[in-house]
Parts: sequence; C-alpha cells; structure tokens
Amino acid sequence: MKILRHTDADWKQTLTNLDRRAEASDAVREVVSSVVKAVRERGDAALIEFTAKFDGATLTSETLRVSQEEIDAAWNAATPELRSALEASHRNVFAFSRKSMRQDWHGTNEQGAEVGEVYHPFERVGCYVPGGTAPLVSTAIMTVTLAAAAGVPEIVVCTPCGRDGKVNPGLLAALKLAGATEVYKVGGAQAIAALAYGTQTIQPVAKIVGPGNSYVVEAKRQCLGAVSIDLLPGPSEVLILADKSGDPRFIAADILAQAEHGKDSQAGFITDDVALLDAVVAEVDRQCQTLTRQDQLKPVLEKGVFLILTSTLEEGARLVNAYAPEHLSLITEREGDILPLIRTAGAIFLGNHSPVAVGDFVAGPSHTLPTGGAGKSFPGLTVDMFQRRTSIIRLSRESCAKSEPIVRAFAEVEGLDAHGRSVSIRGE
Repeated sequence: MKILRHTDADWKQTLTNLDRRAEASDAVREVVSSVVKAVRERGDAALIEFTAKFDGATLTSETLRVSQEEIDAAWNAATPELRSALEASHRNVFAFSRKSMRQDWHGTNEQGAEVGEVYHPFERVGCYVPGGTAPLVSTAIMTVTLAAAAGVPEIVVCTPCGRDGKVNPGLLAALKLAGATEVYKVGGAQAIAALAYGTQTIQPVAKIVGPGNSYVVEAKRQCLGAVSIDLLPGPSEVLILADKSGDPRFIAADILAQAEHGKDSQAGFITDDVALLDAVVAEVDRQCQTLTRQDQLKPVLEKGVFLILTSTLEEGARLVNAYAPEHLSLITEREGDILPLIRTAGAIFLGNHSPVAVGDFVAGPSHTLPTGGAGKSFPGLTVDMFQRRTSIIRLSRESCAKSEPIVRAFAEVEGLDAHGRSVSIRGE
C-alpha cells in the first residue's frame, strides 16, 4: 500500500497524478483494433478462434448460443437461498428503474406550436457480463433488469464461458430472472465487436451496455458510432473519504472487498485524521490474513491501494473530484458541508453502515458505473439509457405565421433562402 501525506515534498505531483482521464494504452488499442477487424471480416470464425485462444473452450457456430434448456435447467437447479437473493435484488433494481424512466410530455412554445418529447425502448440491446476470476451474477441483474424495465423486447447477453464451454449456472439463473432473451458464450473485445457489427450467428444490436476489462472498454470506444454505448465502466474501484468518525474496521473491509476483484482494481482512502490512517493500515493487514482470494488481493494491495493524509476534509473532497471514483464512501460528521462538494463520483455511499457491497448486489441503482476517471463525463447506467428520445413538433397556421419572422431572420444571416421560403410559403 502506498501512503501519501500532504507534508510530502512531492505533494503537488501527487495531486496531479490523481487527476485522471479515461484512456487506453497504445498496446490495448492495437490489440482491440485487430480483434474488432477480425470479427467484422470473419464473423463466427473469429469468435470461435478467440474463444479458444482466450478462454480455452472449443465452440462451433451451433454452440455459441446458450440453449433455452440450459437456462431453464440453471434456474431449476438454483438453491432456494440463491433464488431468494436474486429475486430480492431484482425487485429493488426493477422498482428503482421504473421510477427513473423518462416520461412523454407535451406543451406549447411562445409562438403557440405544440412541442414535446416521446420515449420508446430500443428494439435490441446488448448487455456485456464479465466472467474472469468470478462470474458476475450481480451484473446480470444490474444491466438486463434495466433493459427489461424499459420494455426492450430483445435483450442479448454476451459473457465468457469456462474451458468446458459452459456458462456459470448461477449467472444463467440470474439472466433468466432478469429477462435476457438471448445468451452467447462470447467474452472480451470480440463480444463487443460481434454485438456492434453482427456475425453469422449474432445479430447486431442498437446499443451496448455493461462493464468489462480494459479491452472490453476500449472495444466499446472503438465501436462507438456503429452502435450506441452506455459509458466506460472498466476495472472496479473505490475511494473512501472519512474524518475521525470513520470506523477503521469497516473502512479496511471495504478496501479489501475492492481489492479482491484483482487485476487492475483500485482502492483509495483519504482522511484528515492521522490516527484513523494508522488504524486502517493495521486493520487491512489484520483482515487480509483471514480472506481466501490471496492471489487477487496481494497484487492489488501492493500496487492498487493508496492511502492519503490531507490537511482538511475539503482538500480531500477536491481530490475525490479529480480522481472521479466509481464508488465513493463518504464518512463524516460534517456530511452537510462535504457532500455538496462532491461532483464526479459514480455512486456515493453515506455513513459507516453503507458498505459498497450492498450497492453491488441489492440496493437498487445499477452497479454499472464509470471508472478510470470517466465519471467526469459519464453517469452510471440508468434505465433511460435504454429509451430512445424523439422530439415532437406540430404547428397550426397561426403558430407557423408567428414563427415565420424568426425563421426569416435566421435564414437571411445564414444565407439559406430556401429555409425561409419553406415557412413563408405556408402563409401565402
């Protein structure tokens, strides 16, 4: 773990380093570009080749898709405890989503024209659900459920399979409950390319949502334009900002919960209280020894965890905005002062008893959130991202006549006389 203090000689450079922008390395960009090109040109053959190379599974065009029988069997085999947990999470996420949907509206402008907006669900969307070292069953709920709540009729899921060519049954059970209509055993950048451009087996979608590793995120970036995307949710991260009221046991537990994602995950802790900083360091060391995923925890604790001592909590809030964390845990006796200062966090968890893991699994808002500094530009996944907006305009003869002088003035200054004529002719 790196410990940084406001008294360090290189403090100003530390502040600069925390001001992130979401971008991929040249190496990642090159790899993704070659993968996307291969899928566009060779379709299923490229998917099968990449699945063998990266996942160690042997598939054919006929076995790329998970059968409905497999999905039904996974649900039937799920334990009562798992079903109960999935159903509780699904109810909260669905209810939150329905309350968040944008609604049609109509009104009139100053000239008397009828104006408004109408919202329709996308016809076909793709949800990416990561696999990797842990099948993200919760991501099935946190993506597919929103699409179903919005009324999307075709919800396509891509997720990596195991070396045996099968998808984790718990994940399949979650996908069935959430409302997936198609599930494919494809992961990585190749899955994003398949969803964007289509193959012989997978038909293209209008929008792609969901988190992934740096290759998945870069693939979404490169396919933008051919398809709509939600945001850039990459490797998971948490930042904790706390004053002396923070409980070091809880803070350490949240850091370790984040670190067990492994790979490029990050966890940070910012405080203005040196005693709390020391206590958290001790708690992380103590609790880490009791956990099972040591292979994932140790690399992150060495390179991806940082603790910062600031002079004030306000300075800590400025660092939060520069870092733009996926998850922010805010623990302070001065919540009313500090919370309004936070502008760039994907999701904020308030108080000692609001663990990020509850947001990961059951709270209600989607856990698909911007990472890597993308929170400066993107919000988290919301149900209205599955709704296509269309504006509506209707003019009467009278409102058209009232609009004509304004259009004429714009048309004259822009040199577009046909525009002006298209309005004035209706009053002749």
